[in-house]
Amino acid sequence: MRRGIAELNGEGEVAGGVVILRSGKNAREVISAVKEKLASLQSSLPEGVEVVTTYDRSQLIDRAIDNLSYKLLEEFIVVALVCALFLWHVRSALVAIISLPLGLCFAFIMMHFQGLNANIMSLGGIAIAVGAMVDAAIVMIENAHKRLEEWEHQHPGEKLSNDTRWKIITEASVEVGPALFISLLIITLSFIPIFTLEGQEGKLFGPLAFTKNLVDGRAALLAIVAIPILMGFWIRGRIPAESSNPLNRFLIRIYHPLLLKVLHWPKTTLLIALLSILTVAWPLNRVGGEFLPQINEGDLLYMPSTLPGISAAQAADMLQKTDKLIMTVPEVARVFGKTGKAETATDSAPLEMVETTIQLKPQDQWRPGMTMEKIVEELDKTVRLPGLANLWVPPIRNRIDMLSTGIKSPIGIKVSGTNLADIDAIAGQIEVVARTVPGVTSALAERLVGGRYLNIDIHREKAARYGMTVGDVQLFVSSAIGGAMVGETVEGVERYPINIRYPQSYRDSPQTLRQLPILTPLKQQIVLSDVAEVKVVSGPSMLKTENARPTSWIYIDARDRDMVSVVHDLQQAIGKAVKLKPGISVSYSGQFELLERANQKLKLMVPMTLMIIFVLLYLAFRRVGEALLIIASVPFALVGGIWFLYWMGFHLSVATGTGFIALAGVAAEFGVVMLMYLRHAIEAEPSLENPRTFSVNKLDEALYQGAVLRVRPKAMTVAVIIAGLLPILWAPAPGRR
Repeated sequence: MRRGIAELNGEGEVAGGVVILRSGKNAREVISAVKEKLASLQSSLPEGVEVVTTYDRSQLIDRAIDNLSYKLLEEFIVVALVCALFLWHVRSALVAIISLPLGLCFAFIMMHFQGLNANIMSLGGIAIAVGAMVDAAIVMIENAHKRLEEWEHQHPGEKLSNDTRWKIITEASVEVGPALFISLLIITLSFIPIFTLEGQEGKLFGPLAFTKNLVDGRAALLAIVAIPILMGFWIRGRIPAESSNPLNRFLIRIYHPLLLKVLHWPKTTLLIALLSILTVAWPLNRVGGEFLPQINEGDLLYMPSTLPGISAAQAADMLQKTDKLIMTVPEVARVFGKTGKAETATDSAPLEMVETTIQLKPQDQWRPGMTMEKIVEELDKTVRLPGLANLWVPPIRNRIDMLSTGIKSPIGIKVSGTNLADIDAIAGQIEVVARTVPGVTSALAERLVGGRYLNIDIHREKAARYGMTVGDVQLFVSSAIGGAMVGETVEGVERYPINIRYPQSYRDSPQTLRQLPILTPLKQQIVLSDVAEVKVVSGPSMLKTENARPTSWIYIDARDRDMVSVVHDLQQAIGKAVKLKPGISVSYSGQFELLERANQKLKLMVPMTLMIIFVLLYLAFRRVGEALLIIASVPFALVGGIWFLYWMGFHLSVATGTGFIALAGVAAEFGVVMLMYLRHAIEAEPSLENPRTFSVNKLDEALYQGAVLRVRPKAMTVAVIIAGLLPILWAPAPGRR
């Protein structure tokens, strides 16, 4: 009995094979070995037989890693240029730039010892840490420049000795080193919540958090150990004055009057800042939410949902028709359709489960203006067959989702209960309601009832009259209808089993089955209806259980709307239109289930991490007020992030949540640096510590020294982080998202 069919390009059936990767193995290496083996087999194939690769994941892996590696190089160049532009001193810039290859080498060495592959996410962790890698070096170099410049002003015409230069650099390093170490430690600790994520989100973002923390931790150690030594050797000769750099003059010219206005109207400034937080409500209600951003894998998987009970002939015909229709889209290079299961115990797919892999042509061969979204829309309009609910998904994303939740569609609804008829009725109602929700492109509920089964009830008394037992009749039925193994044939080195059963004409209907001839042990000729009742009965077409309760699944696909908004509308629509019977429960699964799990974990861990950061800040500054001041500055940074998500058309997700965690760490670092400079400026003016000699003018002067005249290092720390991410933000190729 056929349980699987394979088809290629709508041209007819083929023999297909699936390569299964062992858990924990390197996909790229295994695929390369498979290609070598297939190439060696090609010469031994019979004439007219060829091996055609219908899906190759290594192409996506190579494109993504190559692109991201190139973007890493671009990031290094951009950060180096920013350092050179701000410092206006090549050898000083080299001190900061040398941090980049040192950090990269350290990360790769630790990845090797941890057995972590160089994949998109592990390289992505390095990519988002490039700016932070040089932050500490930048601040220390700039402070050394400032102190050397002050010495030259205090000793005009005097030559700086080597010992004095080393002393100045040491004092400059000690002045800012502890605060920088704390700030980098805060950035590292801010990623603790990512390490607590479970499931696919944990496996996905774990390598990113690991490599980023490796780089940030190394940067913290390098800042207090190696950078001061490198500064002592390389910061020599004439150090250009800060005022000689036109970029620095421009920053001071912009920042100084702005700071004066802010200090003149402090209450108004704070009110505007608080109002800016309130403005987040508008974009926050419009950005929507999803588990992870949609990623263009370069290929597509067509997994339509169909009703159970389809025959092998119908499945083969349907598969060929859909493949032919898919091939009519010009961007499609190859289509491999599979329905049912492969000849392996690892594949339990029923015959009505279709999996069609679509290989697309390279993007430069697409029609002008075509995108992946437009291709999916065209495919969805082209492939329209009665009884099919279309579903177009990225192959890798779909496999991960099915392993995590069992649901093949982005959104799934599970109806559980005790009575199959009630479950089936509720699922049917939900299917109808779901199709009315904006953004839903297809919805199909599994049918638990409506199956038709052939029952053969053996009458013990009648069988005994003919000298037969129940086992004798069962053996006859299984052999005559299902077949019996009677031997095997040997064809050279090949062996084939010999199976016999009654011809198709003897078993194609209940009527013919009733007339199957039986030879009894008493050598009597009877028919099956003499010892058994043959009838067709109704029953469940399939049985699924979850938590020991029968369950029906509704598969829902949505486009042009974010997942969270669709689920929210589904919940409202179903709550109003569907009345649940006692004992029936409805739950939402798919990517929504994964998002809920990740959100619950982050809601617990983010506050705990903020508490740890607060303790670190208190240990660094020894004042609760200053620690609270830095923590309070974090929400203001998130305001810009949320508005930027809205302008870029992104949704809130685990990925953007990871970005916000990174942003919070950077905001805290910037607050530490700013507070450090202000404290140094205030401590340099002793009169401000005594209430009797306190003067507002002196305070304004200290604020000018700590804020305006130290705008260069603060601008550099922000500039290198932003500029370091721009190459990835603008990259069009795979690996960017």
